[in-house]
Amino acid sequence: MSFTVFRLPGHWRPLLARFAALTRSAEPEPQDYPFAPSDVARLQRLTADDADAALDDPTWRDLLLERYGELVSAETSIFGRQVLYRRLRNGNGSGEDEAALRRTRIETLLADPGRLARLHHGLRALRHADIEVAGLLFDADITAPPRPAWLRVWFLIPLLLATSIAAALLLSPLAWLATAVAMYLLVAPQMRYRERMEEWGRLGGALQMMLRVCALLDGSGHPLAGDFTGRAKQAGWISRRLTPSPLVDGAPLVKDYLHWFMLANVRHYFRSVRLAFAQRAFLCECYDRCANLEADVALARHLLATPLWCWSGRSAARALALDEGVHPLVAGASALSIALDRKGAFLSGQNGVGKSTFLRTLGLNLAAARAFGFCYARRASLPALPVVASMQNEDSLLGGQSLYIAELARARELLAAAAARPVVCLVDEIFRGTNHEESVSAAAAVLDELAAQALVVVSSHNLVLGPLLAHRLAPWRVGTGDDGVLRLAPGVLGRTNGIALLAAHGFGMAVQGKAEKVARWLAGQRGGGAGADLLDDGVG
Repeated sequence: MSFTVFRLPGHWRPLLARFAALTRSAEPEPQDYPFAPSDVARLQRLTADDADAALDDPTWRDLLLERYGELVSAETSIFGRQVLYRRLRNGNGSGEDEAALRRTRIETLLADPGRLARLHHGLRALRHADIEVAGLLFDADITAPPRPAWLRVWFLIPLLLATSIAAALLLSPLAWLATAVAMYLLVAPQMRYRERMEEWGRLGGALQMMLRVCALLDGSGHPLAGDFTGRAKQAGWISRRLTPSPLVDGAPLVKDYLHWFMLANVRHYFRSVRLAFAQRAFLCECYDRCANLEADVALARHLLATPLWCWSGRSAARALALDEGVHPLVAGASALSIALDRKGAFLSGQNGVGKSTFLRTLGLNLAAARAFGFCYARRASLPALPVVASMQNEDSLLGGQSLYIAELARARELLAAAAARPVVCLVDEIFRGTNHEESVSAAAAVLDELAAQALVVVSSHNLVLGPLLAHRLAPWRVGTGDDGVLRLAPGVLGRTNGIALLAAHGFGMAVQGKAEKVARWLAGQRGGGAGADLLDDGVG
């Protein structure tokens, strides 16, 4: 008989769970919660193995990669968004094998759009999570809170309350003092642990969404669900114990009574937290499988909606080829092509023609190819290297730092990055913060040193840098051809349009005429092709 009594709750629990499921309303549509960038980046910060391989903050801003991340992670939970961020920031794995595996997974999804849609729907439970759990699972500094010693005798508190009330009613009003003490002992834990329990309620809910997806995919028959095989039983077991009771969740009055007079929520908090930390390894495995699968689904859905993309080939560290590359965030962007081998590129072009946009196009495609294996072009062969960009240096009024000082600091960072490992450097209008002569002199020296160590693509209005750096950087110009189509072609721009724009922008022909006179004088001072071999040490 005693055996039956002890087993009775275990037999009833599945029935209670089914009853709660029948009385529960239909699952609401998932919401895409506006997580802070720091939440999205947390997994990458906790699990990055090679800090030097990660794109740094200035490059991340310069290439608009946060906006790009939002594009590829549409209708994706915080789980998938964190993995996509980590791949984009760190690169896709540590070698060719993992990159090939990722590509195979995405190709499998692309081959069957109907099954892809069903899998996306099956993962939608993850989007109900309104808090990230990577910190809980992967931060070694976070440990389970110690269980208070008094919880071992918690039942004495409600017993004291009931006894004191009975004594006050039947024996003496002085017993109300004991009632007040019992009420204080019941209320104090509610006040002390309220914020922790509220946060844990959200964390536990997010973990349950993850465990639910693991259980659903186990045995689903999907070609990519093999990673989930054999996990449904343990996932269900953990999920049930993260829930206080199916009946309590559906009965608010009963729940409030059990919380305030039986400390049910406090006891469940410490019990479920200890469970989660005891099962941390399994939960990390579930996170990894759910988040990576959702990330692959998001990429496949993105590619199905993208008109121009290709799988990128791997080129040598000092070479690249991009055929009709475009920027996915720029509607109607011109498709431009470039090919480099052993030398970098010096880009010239008229004001407003799109040199900066092309640098961002090249940088984003390099980052996407390294992270996801594809890029936005007709064909591409790109090095799987970190990108380091210098495009938006500004002076700092609060920091007391001028534009030129900020540019110098960023240039030192680029040189340090190139010295540490192979990288691709993208530089836009280097050293704008000083006079023309010093700008050209400093830029030539820095770029010559940088291009000796890394593949460099630089744009500048200082056309004299073209012949100065020809031994390191191949000249390319961005311009519109006779057919009106924007394209990249070998060579340096013959004449800029900065002076011609004066009259067009309301300065009048008199001002423009004076500017042209000064320009002719400066051109005479420089002479044609001056300095072509000034920095060439014969190693280009």
